[in-house]
Amino acid sequence: MLKITKKDALIYHSRGRHGKVEVIPTKPYCTQFDLSLAYTPGVAWPCLEIEKNPDDAYMYTAKGNLVAVISNGTAVLGLGDIGCLAGKPVMEGKGLLFKVFADVDVFDIEIDEKDPGKLAGIIAKISPTFGGINLEDVKAPECFELEENLKKMLDIPVFHDDQHGTAIISAAALLNSLELTGREADKIKVVVCGAGAAAISCTRLYIMLGVKKENIVMVDSKGVINRKRKDLNKFKQEFISDRNIDTLTEAVRGADLFLGLSVANMLTGEMLSSMADQPIVFAMANPDPEISREDAFATRDDLIFATGRSDYPNQINNVLGFPYIFRGALDVRASAINEEMKIAATKALAALVKEPVPETVLKAYNLDELSFGKEYIIPKPLDPRLISCVAPAVARAAIESGVAKFPVSDWDAYRKHLDRRTSEHVKKIGDISCV
Repeated sequence: MLKITKKDALIYHSRGRHGKVEVIPTKPYCTQFDLSLAYTPGVAWPCLEIEKNPDDAYMYTAKGNLVAVISNGTAVLGLGDIGCLAGKPVMEGKGLLFKVFADVDVFDIEIDEKDPGKLAGIIAKISPTFGGINLEDVKAPECFELEENLKKMLDIPVFHDDQHGTAIISAAALLNSLELTGREADKIKVVVCGAGAAAISCTRLYIMLGVKKENIVMVDSKGVINRKRKDLNKFKQEFISDRNIDTLTEAVRGADLFLGLSVANMLTGEMLSSMADQPIVFAMANPDPEISREDAFATRDDLIFATGRSDYPNQINNVLGFPYIFRGALDVRASAINEEMKIAATKALAALVKEPVPETVLKAYNLDELSFGKEYIIPKPLDPRLISCVAPAVARAAIESGVAKFPVSDWDAYRKHLDRRTSEHVKKIGDISCV
């Protein structure tokens, strides 16, 4: 993979039309008649229909395919609290990914408010515009309170991707890693390095998939979260360990899974050597993982290794989840993204890896072959099958769990529709002529 530079990135964002997204019309506008329908006087009739029946907004406006990507800039992907305006390029990038991979339209909204209660109130006030809310780069623990408040206040999907996206993708990788190493979820010993939003959400989802809470040790910057600690917020208290250990070194000894959501170089070769046979290592600190792939395999070669990086195999990347999760939720007008929908997405991603890999995917990654195994535990982000795999699973789970207002009747037709609506964008990926 080519290494990018600061100059490359700044030119990419500034050349031509500044930024990464734009708004384009979807209806004719070339004649006076068109304009009279688009605005006054014609626009009055859909307004009056929506006044009588608010659900008609899904018929006469873009609401049903429009997601707000909202951030206050307090935890911007590895950069920290840089402010909402400085985080705007990330939110625009999220909008680009939503559109390219799932044909979901986005308004990115940066809000200068750190108080989670006030922020929830602002978001609730603007929510009628949207079919869903994607929270992004809001720091813990405020992000938990924010999401909980919004779920109570709104009847549209609310999804904090830093939490749940990471959880869903890594859980799919975990299910396949367990299968490859012959383990059962309820038997494994887990060490979670990090105690922020993603770490807590991952751990909660792993528990729903069968991991025993008593087999989990969570470690933050001050050491093991145990009963000796008096400095724990209510979210960390959920994962207090009864083991009489204090350090990461002690915690990883004999562990089956190391889940890293912290900072670079936390896991040493000596620590890795002390883990169980065929250890599973998800080192997801960005841009540099808790242990590099090179150092990990120099230490031992019996492990399964994944990171958040695109230049290594087994990239645990949120783009595998959020576009398709929202696609499925929007298509059935779900009132929430619930646990059943998250688990459905997890299992769909895990299952896709076991299908034959299309030639287009091999070509995109310059590979001769690719099949389910230790170097392929999670789908590749450029796999065009993701939309017709994950979105229907999420939509079906929404229907079966009772949060869907617009059920699907013909699943084969729905999958074909999904493939068609993204085919043009997906075809351009990897095509140098589109640059």
